[in-house]
Parts: sequence; structure tokens; C-alpha cells
Amino acid sequence: MSMTTSVFISRLRGLPVVDPDGDQLGKVRDVVIQFGRVGTPPRVRGLVVELFARQQIFISIARISAFDPAQVATSGVINTRRFQRRNSETLVVDDLFDSDVRWRGKDGRYRIFDVAMKMLRNREWALSEIALVDLSRPRRLGRRQHVVIADWSEIVDLGRGEQATDQLLAELQDMHAADVARTLHDLDPQRRADVVASLDDERLASALEELPEDEQVQLISLLDAERASDILVEMDPDDAADLIKELAPDIAEQLLARMEDQDAEGIRQLMTYADETAGGMMTTEPVILSPDDTVADALARVRNEELTPALAGMVYICRPPMEVPTGRFIGGVHIQRLLREPPSTLVSELIATDLEPLETEYPLARVSRYFATYNLVNAPVVDEHKRLLGAVTVDDVIDHMLPEDWRGRGMDGFDPETDDRQAEVSEDLANDRDEWQRSGGER
Repeated sequence: MSMTTSVFISRLRGLPVVDPDGDQLGKVRDVVIQFGRVGTPPRVRGLVVELFARQQIFISIARISAFDPAQVATSGVINTRRFQRRNSETLVVDDLFDSDVRWRGKDGRYRIFDVAMKMLRNREWALSEIALVDLSRPRRLGRRQHVVIADWSEIVDLGRGEQATDQLLAELQDMHAADVARTLHDLDPQRRADVVASLDDERLASALEELPEDEQVQLISLLDAERASDILVEMDPDDAADLIKELAPDIAEQLLARMEDQDAEGIRQLMTYADETAGGMMTTEPVILSPDDTVADALARVRNEELTPALAGMVYICRPPMEVPTGRFIGGVHIQRLLREPPSTLVSELIATDLEPLETEYPLARVSRYFATYNLVNAPVVDEHKRLLGAVTVDDVIDHMLPEDWRGRGMDGFDPETDDRQAEVSEDLANDRDEWQRSGGER
């Protein structure tokens, strides 16, 4: 099979899959695709291959070196972990073959008979054409049903028979925030709006923090002003401030006006700092203790499940008031030190004497060197009066060191964890497809 022309997937089914030494691994069972943004063809992510033990594994399309009429050749090391599918992915054979669809601009009834894929660039493939059975035309005895070819973009709601929203929501509850973000990124606009409307505020806020800024703006714009302000309050203050900066000024002011005064004031303050400075990167919610608190008090605070590992890595001792901006900053204590000391010990006795705080105007280069020098996961930020304003965490430092669009690039990456299901196939169509395969896909 030429790597420059469309390849019909029915012709791949059952082909031997061989490793770089020419030894057979198994046979092609299905093709995994993923729907992306509206107007872009579904991307091919890889093949489902059935091993001789009948276990199914996934092989990324990047590991396929050649499609030949007699076999599929692979390159590199193959992961033999059992294949599982995520909800954002689709199996061409199991999910698309024999499903009824509409052909844009045409009357009649159509059923998907076969699907073709085409290489876009080196080892990147996408769906290109759909072979359809015209169900409105009667089938003559002994003759194959009439098959017509349509461009993928001409098929209405191709592959949109996703799981019910409530089932998807249940799955999202068990996902990491970054995986929730990836799922939202991959959904079509209408489905995304339905899911966003149903997600709880905390879950949606954590997912928003993992999305590229342009998609954050799109999603927050789907919400009414009251819920949007609630979501922003649930976000980390520094992330909320960054998002509000991207909104139109009148909308930003409307959302801030709906927040509690303390929440709005903290975000407004963060918005005054330049992005790539310690002030622009810090969060205003570090763990703050008084000099009279004990190790037991500190450990109880860092056990809070809402704290990120980075924020829980160090506690800060300050004079009252205990909300930022605090009274005079005294110092910090690493969590490892807390774990080594008796519970009744005062935290003020354990302060790290070599920890100099950051100042709000310190640029990213200086902050990153500071983290590397002192092997920190979070660091205090003070004002000119030595009052604690917040803390910079290592994940925010890395975030600012990466290219601006790194989250967007990551959304288009692939995680080969996905779920298989069997679909009933019409016996007549299955027989016709075998004949189609033997004839080389001739129309």
C-alpha cells in the first residue's frame, strides 16, 4: 500500500503485524482515531493489534514504518500492555463501521461501509474518505450493495455517538485535572458546553488551570457571570489573575465585582505584577503559622488534601495578622524537618536560617536560579516591609520557563491508554466488505 494515497481500513484488518526483525507480533484488529477541533479531520492515533494470546495491545501510528499489502511493519520498542480506550477516542471498526449517518446536502439513507485514512506528513495520519452504502437504492439479488465515496467532512455528526453526559461526568470525577482538561479540549463545542455546565465548580476550576489561555477564555465565556466568578474563586489566585487579564476589561470588572471583597482584592493585587516576576508567579495561599504553633499544628495544616504537594512542602512563620499581607515574616520550615521533630516542638525553633525570601520584582531568571540553588519546591515572597505576600511554587516557575503554547501542544499529544468494545456487524455488509477488500477497494 502506498504511503501517499488513501488506505481503506477494511484492507488492514487481519493483516500480520511484524517487528523490525520480521517476526510476527499479531494481527490488526482496529484503528484508533481521535476527533479534534471542528473542521479538522480526525487524527489516527494508532492500531489495536491482537496478539496470539488474544490479548489486544496498542501500537502508536508513530511506530508504524510501513503499510504493505501483505503486512504492517513496526519500528522501535512495542509496549505490550493491554489496550484500553479513553472516552475521547474512537475505534473505526467497532464504532464507525455499519453506523447510519447523513450526507450533508443529499437526501437518502446512508450507512458507513468503510473508512479511509491518508498520511498528512511523516507518520501522521488522518481520516480522509468514507465509503457509504446508499440504503435508498434497492439491492439486486447476487450483487454487492451500491457503494459511494464521500469526503470525511461531508458526513454529518461523524462518530458523535459518544457516551451519555452523565457517564462521562462520572469518569471525569476520577481523572487528574490535566486529563479532564485534555478531555474538554477534545470534545466538540456542543458536548463541551454540556459537560462544562454540569461539572462541579472545583473540578472545572482545576481543569481550567491546565488548559491553554485561549481555551480558558472560551470556557469561562460559556458561563453566566455568577458561576464564572465562583469558578475563578476556586482557582489558584495566580491562575485566576492570569485568566482575568485575558478577558475584556468590562467583563473582568463584572466578575471581580461579584466576588467577596477579600478574594477580589487578592486577585487585583496579583494583576498589578508583571507576569514573569516573583509577584506575577506567586500564589497568595501558602501555609502560614504563628510563632506559637507547634509541629503538630503544622502537620495538621499540610495534611489538607486541597494543598498541592508543592505548597505543602514548606510552612511559613509570621507575626499577626496571619492573612497576606501578614505581619513581619520570620522564616520557613521544610516539611521534612517537621517530620523529624517531636509534635510538641514550636515551629519557631525550626526555622531555616539560610532561606532568604524573594521580592516581588525579581525576574524569572533570578527566581529559577534561586530554586535551583536552594533545591526548593516553594519559596516565600515579601514586600519592602518584610511582610509575607505569598509563595512561588516550582510548578509555576517551570510553567513560565516553557514556551507560551506548551499546554496547547500537549493537548494534541497522545496517551495510548484506551477501552475496547465489540460491535455487532451486519452479516450482509460484512460479506460485502470482504469482497471489497479482495477487490482492492475499487468503487
